[in-house]
Amino acid sequence: MPDKILLVDDDKIFRAVTKSLLVDAHFEVDLADCAEAAEKRIQEKRYDLILTDLKMGGKDGIELLTFIKKWSPETPVVMVTGFASVDSAVAAMKAGAEDYLTKPCSSEALLVKIQRAIEKSRTSNELSRLREEVSERYTFENIIGKSPAMQSVFRLIRQVAETDAAVLIEGETGTGKELVAKAIHYNSLRKDRPFISVNCAALSENLLESELFGHEKGAFTGAIKQKLGRFELANSGTLFLDEVGEMPQTTQVKLLRVLQERNFERVGGTEVVETDIRVISATNRNLKEAIKNGVFREDLYYRLNVMPIFLTPLRERKEDLALLATSFLEKHAARNGKEISDISGSVMEMLLRFSWPGNVRELENTIERAVILCNSDKIQVNHLLYLNQEKETELLGRALQERMTEAQLTRLYARMTLNEQDGNKKEACKVLGINFRTLQSRISDPGK
Repeated sequence: MPDKILLVDDDKIFRAVTKSLLVDAHFEVDLADCAEAAEKRIQEKRYDLILTDLKMGGKDGIELLTFIKKWSPETPVVMVTGFASVDSAVAAMKAGAEDYLTKPCSSEALLVKIQRAIEKSRTSNELSRLREEVSERYTFENIIGKSPAMQSVFRLIRQVAETDAAVLIEGETGTGKELVAKAIHYNSLRKDRPFISVNCAALSENLLESELFGHEKGAFTGAIKQKLGRFELANSGTLFLDEVGEMPQTTQVKLLRVLQERNFERVGGTEVVETDIRVISATNRNLKEAIKNGVFREDLYYRLNVMPIFLTPLRERKEDLALLATSFLEKHAARNGKEISDISGSVMEMLLRFSWPGNVRELENTIERAVILCNSDKIQVNHLLYLNQEKETELLGRALQERMTEAQLTRLYARMTLNEQDGNKKEACKVLGINFRTLQSRISDPGK
């Protein structure tokens, strides 16, 4: 898609000549003859750059710049004026202008300034987005596992990362599906472009559609300005659809169309927006069963499932557990400023015997909590629970001594966690890394 530029100048000839130059350079250009008209356009549409005169009738360029920085702070602004002076240049730059040009200026100089400002803005926005999305670089090496199952996943990541194929990552909650998606993206040709994720299960049907495709101002109550959707934000990068199996069927139809046509319209809009993205999806549901039950489209399934990757649950790859636990210990000890270097044999034995229905996420939560509670150089059994829960600590020690079965330990641990959270099941689910249904089953059924 061409970059969009708003040109603001009260000189009709300059507007016409400059627009022709920019259009020839493959930019999309809108015009405004004053700051007031520009403000209206900026509230209705997103621009990649604003090129504005400094001296105009009515509000001047500095006042317009102040408005832009409040309404759309990420949009770069280049000032152009025939009243060149050191003072005006300093004022423009202090107010937040990206660059400054004086009339008359050469076509080449103008285009260079514009391209430089857009690229700088794009890089800055991408870095900000990455800081939100990741706290560290995601590569294969950051996904820990020596088991044959994980080694197979590593090989698949290497192979699929080099392509643009759609990937469907399947696995239970907490197995690390988003981590794998990020590893694929950051080792692909799109690694310098955005990685944007959306949880399809966390939003209502209407909100999900708006999040995916964006909306125009006035599209619905509360839509006070245009909003870009995840498809637009992820353009030229990767869109990660987490819990895609929970997507409503009407949204599935619209997603299928985007994947087929490579374009879409924002909610409440008529403009066709082109998109160039790679789609990686993840689900903890059996989508083939969902297709049989009529809740997931078969044609969409085959669009998303060009390259399937299955993540084995932690209970089936216990040879990875000690490596993971040690890695989490180092990570959270460093984050909390603690010198904890080891996990006791008794704790490791319990970790190995536990079923980990919340998988890697549940293990990390457990180790992080133990690090917070530990005031020595080694994680002990009593650090796996809050220190004021003496009864639960005693029960945990007894469970270890009596060599309870895995199912018994699982049930005991779930009940302890629920007690720690004062019966708050939502918080207990968060600590354990499991959903409400699993928690309910575990605390009520002796066999779970």
